[in-house]
Amino acid sequence: MHRRVTIASPVGLHARPAALLAEAAARYEGPVRIAKVDDGEAGTPVDAASVLGLMALGARHGDEVELTADDDRILAELAELLADDHEGSPAGRAEGGPG
Repeated sequence: MHRRVTIASPVGLHARPAALLAEAAARYEGPVRIAKVDDGEAGTPVDAASVLGLMALGARHGDEVELTADDDRILAELAELLADDHEGSPAGRAEGGPG
């Protein structure tokens, strides 16, 4: 299964957002991969449970990434983390959405 999501964190996948994502991915027993999307194509995936791998993607605020796992629940959880700006409010609220 795949899911694409746009990174909401102002710092992209760096430091705290990468650590939160890696921690969540590590709790899942199966493989979880993430790849940066450029021009509509997913690049080389890395292990989503690796902070160094996540930071090596060079994914910034507004970039799209593709998550891959065999369980939709973990994809939903990770997508939610990526859609959070990590500044205290989910991305939808920062854009004037409900909340």
